[in-house]
Amino acid sequence: MLDLKYIISNLEVVKEKTKNRNYDFDFDLLISENNKRKNIINEVEKLKADRNAISKQVGILKREGKDTTELQEQVKRDASKMQELDEALSKCDENIRNMLLNLPNEIDDTTPVGKDENENVEVRKWGQPRKFDFEPKNHWDIGADLGIIDFERGVKIAESRFNVLAGLGARLDRAISSLMLDMHREKGYIEMSVPYLVNTKAMIGTGQLPKFAEEAYICERDNLYLISTAEIPVTNLYADEILDNKDLPIYNTSLTACFRREAGSYGKDTKGLIRNHQFNKVELVKICSAETSHEEHEKLTHDAEMVLQALNLPYRVMALSSGDIGFSSAKTYDLEVWLPGQNCYREISSCSNFKDYQARRANIRYRDKDGKVKFAHTLNGSGLAVGRTLVAVLENYQNADGSVTIPEVLRPYLGGLDIIKKG
Repeated sequence: MLDLKYIISNLEVVKEKTKNRNYDFDFDLLISENNKRKNIINEVEKLKADRNAISKQVGILKREGKDTTELQEQVKRDASKMQELDEALSKCDENIRNMLLNLPNEIDDTTPVGKDENENVEVRKWGQPRKFDFEPKNHWDIGADLGIIDFERGVKIAESRFNVLAGLGARLDRAISSLMLDMHREKGYIEMSVPYLVNTKAMIGTGQLPKFAEEAYICERDNLYLISTAEIPVTNLYADEILDNKDLPIYNTSLTACFRREAGSYGKDTKGLIRNHQFNKVELVKICSAETSHEEHEKLTHDAEMVLQALNLPYRVMALSSGDIGFSSAKTYDLEVWLPGQNCYREISSCSNFKDYQARRANIRYRDKDGKVKFAHTLNGSGLAVGRTLVAVLENYQNADGSVTIPEVLRPYLGGLDIIKKG
């Protein structure tokens, strides 16, 4: 979350950047609540000063053998008032924290200002879309024809937007995951195996709660949430810790299943593997100093791009506009892979710099070279979404006879297999 003192000192800037997100926030209510808090603190300080003065006066009167009944009654009344003020102060603090938890991050100065996804800015492209001498199919037709994706049975055992990968479909999915983890390990990322269930504190720490409660799957009896991304458990590994500057930056990667209700996407991408309730994803997470986060963001994005390049999949990098960027992010690059079956680029990774927004929520700090304790900067990105990479491989490497050529870089993970075909 944003620092309250920073908001007050830079109110017009924060207001403008929040407006550029197309996000409504009642800054007047926040300022009013903060002023109320200040008044309560002033009252408390005055009562404390009065109590100290009365205590001294009572001591003097007792030594003089005089009656102190009235003053002691005043002390009781002040104590009762102090308790009321303490409760009011706690309520004020809670109200302010709740408001700050619902205020999005301040966009970086380099984030393009725009109303929505139509004003995202293309940063670069890589690769040329393949020219087919036949009409390319969508991945759901390819997968069904080859018998490697079973949508009907996924629905039968769960509901819509769940699927089953069978045989070489499951093996290809696992091969893609292994390739990603191996490539990221070579780049210095430490692989982490983490819980798929997290507590409320962790969800708040990375910004999923309270804003996106409707998107989450919750196990109410245990008050635990199924993760929507490995970002949640991996980032929160460092919650309430003070890290040493010499240990930064921290690079972690993790393969997890991800669970999303997709509550706001009814009617979108109802076919195929693009928008499912459960999918696998390899996540990249970085914890770094404030001074290096911009550089680390560029490196993280490059690390995700390297997977697409290894698979020889055409893609483009888009800088998200202020109207399309995520709630917690200050700056985001989306990687969009070319899907010939849909004749368009589709998101396959979001690489974001959150600056100290998540670190303030999760209380992740570090001690700099001068010994000063500061909030860390956190970053993450998909490296990549495994299901969408599977989609891209099926559509880009399909052949006229319905078979799919295996990209060379994946063949060692599949025992040298070079093609998936019927039968």
